[in-house]
Amino acid sequence: MSNFYPIGTPNTPWQQAEKQAWLAQTEIKREYKTEVIYKLEAVSELFKVSQYGSLPIKPNRYPLYALTSKHWHDNKPTILITGGVHGYETSGVQGAILFAKQHAKYYVEHFNVIILPCISPWGYETINRWNPNAVDPNRSFYANSPSEEAAQAMAFVKSLNVRVLAHIDLHETTDSDEEEFRPALAARDGKDYVAGTIPDGFYLVGDSDIPQPDFQKAIIDSVRKITHIAPPEEDGQILSKPIEQDGVINYPTKTLGLCAGFTDRTYCTTTEVYPDSPRVTEEECNLAQVAAITGGLDYLLSIR
Repeated sequence: MSNFYPIGTPNTPWQQAEKQAWLAQTEIKREYKTEVIYKLEAVSELFKVSQYGSLPIKPNRYPLYALTSKHWHDNKPTILITGGVHGYETSGVQGAILFAKQHAKYYVEHFNVIILPCISPWGYETINRWNPNAVDPNRSFYANSPSEEAAQAMAFVKSLNVRVLAHIDLHETTDSDEEEFRPALAARDGKDYVAGTIPDGFYLVGDSDIPQPDFQKAIIDSVRKITHIAPPEEDGQILSKPIEQDGVINYPTKTLGLCAGFTDRTYCTTTEVYPDSPRVTEEECNLAQVAAITGGLDYLLSIR
């Protein structure tokens, strides 16, 4: 347990001055335009690429894009895939684009597909969990959201006026969670930082209100072909949550304001890749995200 973080006063929640100091020490580390926007041109045959908004910090630098399948029919079930809610979780963004580019052709014949590949482009460029206001977008998917990223994503999906059957939200759990982001969170909220652990492998977070264990198992079985599944930690849990089955824990997604909970979907999951493992490569992390999507969609096709 520690109170140390270079910004703020121990046990005192941040005010605007501390948030501005935090923002001032962020810096651009990669380019959204070249790593994300330019890649969307390659999927234009299957998907309509549309701008649904932009981030107020730099609207011209951070336009927000959605992909919607061109083979859209009202009698097809609709699938929502989201990436980059946390901008530093690289494989969520790149995995969503890779699925659209190399694997979506088969699935758009059976589903209407919506992909928001990079919900938080400022976070992507600065390799950050929060947005510029020190708000976590993935705790902000609710009405009157404090996160522009979450608010605009929700508004776009609502504007389509479709019922979403399944939502797959692509994330990572990285060593930087313990090295930077959880200590910063404790400092921001005026709390003591209590060190945690990072699961060594891939796992899923289902919805405790509608857990859909067969859906989760199908995804785990698909990903297992690409990378290792996180084993239980010393307490027999993952992130202090009971393991429902191999590699699966559940959260109340709507209550927590998680991205995977903002629609009235029947099926949802949040993927968690572990990119800092010496047992995986960057390519394997991207492929694991793709395997999660295809595993979930194959399951849905099998029960139709």
